Amino acid sequence: MSHYKDWSFPDVLVPKAKDLSFDLDALLDSIVELRADVPEQAFTANTLGTTRSGSGIVLDDRGTVLTIGYLITEAQSVFLTTRSGQVVQAVPLAYDQATGFGLLKALGPLKASWVRRADSRRSHVGDTVYLLSHGGQTHALKARLADKRPFAGYWEYLLEAALFTTPPHPEWSGAGLFNSDGELIGVGSLLVQQAIDGDPDDKSGQGNMFVPIDILEPILESLMTTGQSGQPARPWLGLYAAEDDNRVIVGGIADKGPAMQAGLLQGDLILDVAGTRVHSLATFLREVWALGPAGVEVPLTLGREGELLKLRVRSADRNSMMYRPTAH
Repeated sequence: MSHYKDWSFPDVLVPKAKDLSFDLDALLDSIVELRADVPEQAFTANTLGTTRSGSGIVLDDRGTVLTIGYLITEAQSVFLTTRSGQVVQAVPLAYDQATGFGLLKALGPLKASWVRRADSRRSHVGDTVYLLSHGGQTHALKARLADKRPFAGYWEYLLEAALFTTPPHPEWSGAGLFNSDGELIGVGSLLVQQAIDGDPDDKSGQGNMFVPIDILEPILESLMTTGQSGQPARPWLGLYAAEDDNRVIVGGIADKGPAMQAGLLQGDLILDVAGTRVHSLATFLREVWALGPAGVEVPLTLGREGELLKLRVRSADRNSMMYRPTAH
């Protein structure tokens, strides 16, 4: 693996301080490199790995750092590196499954600045935006807000108004998305093959998906003080689903999860939830979550090898499956 300083964006794609209305240098100082180590017995170790790296965004002068939650879930140790090279250990404060955000607290003073936040709903498709990851100015990318649309993830995840940008940033995990005023509007989650929906011939091609910052605001204080959002946990089935030709197909089953215990199999077609027909992953998730909080029974009608099958899945709280590192 090459060191992060061994590459840079073409000069035309790198934002220049003289062209901006905000202090680019201060903004770059608010981005930290993040490294998390996860034990092999962790629930997410097989899917997300045991060594995870990405970026974090400093939110305040108390050392609160925002990132994408999959980097720190089940982590037993986390270290942050500032732009100046300072290394500080941090502890995870929260990972909110519904939004995908993760919060950390640095265990020592951070030699870093912190960001201002803005409501991403005030940003518009076509706006110029800036993607900042660790690595300084050469890893800063001037981009375009290409789309705002729902995003459904196969791991039982749904955003109603995800932010999509183009061109893509190769170090998207936990990267900050900033508007033309230098305000944070999103946190990097994924690389996507199609930045604009509905046009397979669109030449923009790949892009990144960002979680909009406005869905953090109502739960931020609770996450910081209790480690929880204050909202009921959503029902989790423990399956990995995909869409194909207006059908929802079970692509995999989480080991020892509710779906496995109820008898679902890879390849099953999910036809309806509690009698309501579903044709998309987003609709499937909305119907499951509408039944109640984690623990609710979820009636499913499945198609399996040409036959109809009705199963009832006792949902769970996904967090109950997670490894909890011992505090030191």
